[in-house]
Parts: sequence; structure tokens; C-alpha cells
Amino acid sequence: MFVYTTVPAAQDSLSAVGAMYTTNGTATTLTDHIRFLTVSPRACNIQGVYLQGRGAGLTAISGIMLRFQRFATASTSGTSATPHPRDAGQQAAVTTPFTLPTIGSGAVATQLVIGCGAAGPGGWVAPNPDSYISLATGGGANGNGDFVSGSGTISLGFDMTIEHWE
Repeated sequence: MFVYTTVPAAQDSLSAVGAMYTTNGTATTLTDHIRFLTVSPRACNIQGVYLQGRGAGLTAISGIMLRFQRFATASTSGTSATPHPRDAGQQAAVTTPFTLPTIGSGAVATQLVIGCGAAGPGGWVAPNPDSYISLATGGGANGNGDFVSGSGTISLGFDMTIEHWE
């Protein structure tokens, strides 16, 4: 088993102190932040998602909702992100995440809904191996999935780290 962490490239920079993700500028509208695509011989198993709201000086308590969704027609485009191995000596990941994709259509299933406060932590860790979110090899509706956010408050910033194993 090989374990990897995916964060946007800008978050690796020491000069990047702002939030890496932002909810939509229109309240209650979803924004697709990152998609995972598996087309290799190894399946991708998402085992943890860690969130941190990055609001400052807010006058109201607001929440950020994050969903992991599968689509009948997969999301497209986006910029590839490199999953970082937890053990620096292990091989490169075969799963390819893409940031800021064009959202897919025909939602097949919402696999997970989690959240955090506008200035607080949140997240999810699979309590056992049967709870992992598994992406099958070969792409298609079972080989891809997207993390999309939403909020009743516009443009809330947050950071997200996704942990998966192959």
C-alpha cells in the first residue's frame, strides 16, 4: 500500500499564506475544486480529507460544505496536481488529481458530505477499510470523483488536504 497527500501546488510555496480554495461567489452554488481520475491498474482509495476555514474578521458564523460526488459524465480539463508520497522513497502515484475542473453532469452518487466553519477545522477519516471511497480503475463513472464546495455565504476561503492510497 502506498499513501499519498494531494494539495494544490500553490500550497507548497512558503510565500502562499492565503486560502487555496474559495466557495462560489454566488450563495448556494457549487464549485468544483478537484477531481480524481483513475485509469491505471491500481485503484485509488480516499481515506481522509482535512479542511480548515480561512475566514478572518467575520461578523457571522458561516459554514463550508464539501461533497465528494461521482458523475455519469466525468468532469473535464483542470490543471494536474502531483500527489506527494507520505514516504519520500516510494514510487510516484498513478492516480491523477486535477484542480479547477469543469464540473461533470448527471450526478451518480454523493459519497461523502463534510464541512467546517468559516474559520475553523473539519474533515473526515475513514473509520475502517470498508469506509474508504474507492475509485475503480478504467475511469468512467466509478473511476472518477470530484470534491465540490458550497456555502450560504459567498466566497469563503479554505484549505483542503486529501489523503489516498493505491
